[in-house]
Amino acid sequence: MGFAVNDLYKKYGEKVVVDHLSFQIDSPGVYALLGTNGAGKTTSIRMILGMLAKDGGTVTWNGQPLTMENCNVGYLAEERGLYPKCGLMDQLIYFATLRGVSKADAKKRIYYWAEKLDAMEYLKPPTLAKAAKIKKADQLSKGNQQKFQLMAALLSDPELIILDEPLSGLDPVNADLFKGIIHEEIEKGKYLIMSSHQMATIEEFCTDLTILDRSKTVLQGNLADIKKSYGRIHLYIKSEQDLEQQIMAAGVNIESKVGFAYQCKVTGEEQANALLKALVEQGVTLIAFELCEPSLHDIFVEKVGDTHEE
Repeated sequence: MGFAVNDLYKKYGEKVVVDHLSFQIDSPGVYALLGTNGAGKTTSIRMILGMLAKDGGTVTWNGQPLTMENCNVGYLAEERGLYPKCGLMDQLIYFATLRGVSKADAKKRIYYWAEKLDAMEYLKPPTLAKAAKIKKADQLSKGNQQKFQLMAALLSDPELIILDEPLSGLDPVNADLFKGIIHEEIEKGKYLIMSSHQMATIEEFCTDLTILDRSKTVLQGNLADIKKSYGRIHLYIKSEQDLEQQIMAAGVNIESKVGFAYQCKVTGEEQANALLKALVEQGVTLIAFELCEPSLHDIFVEKVGDTHEE
């Protein structure tokens, strides 16, 4: 099995919005599609799904052009797509039947996911004679609407799952619920494509990624390898005294300071070790001295930040 995008291209008039995007997913897991606002992420997803016509390129599943007939796809869109005045159960069953799920199986799956997502109160449980008033979509909070959108995406038990900003607008409790669902789908051997501005979430899940900027690919590859290629250049120091002069004297750049805690950037391990030796020789009491690779946030800003400065 495998999913591949090759040379995907789209333009409106003379403006290119997706410029020859290519990537592939050879095994189950999470692939991240990242970029600034307007970089072409959502347009790429819509072309992958056939919702938007391509001006060039191919999208394949197991070597064949991807269609809804040869691949069971689940899609959580960034824009909410529930019918606001319809009952939640009715429209979830409707969405499931569109994907070939029987009404009986759809109900079982709806209750399963509602339990997982702590949303059972909005549906009538099958074992209770009485239940809370069934709500319509426009009576739900944004976060709860997101839960039902995710349910709709998962009801067909999809092989390929595309999540566009899945944690947008969620509080920490509900974000953890969503993360649990994503982990569960990974364990089932699903293929996932995730687009998000939450870099910490991407680092938690993805193994490989593409970063887009102004329609073009600016970075692509395995996240662990990318981070390793930068080396361990970020240094965190915390002490019981002011160390600004000592750090600057060692030629280390201080990026931020809170009290006696410093986020620094070094040229490499040699410079960090020289600073550590100098501090120890001076009898400085260190609470923390940690050298690490850059975060995905740091890498993302480096790759696209300069192009967006006014």
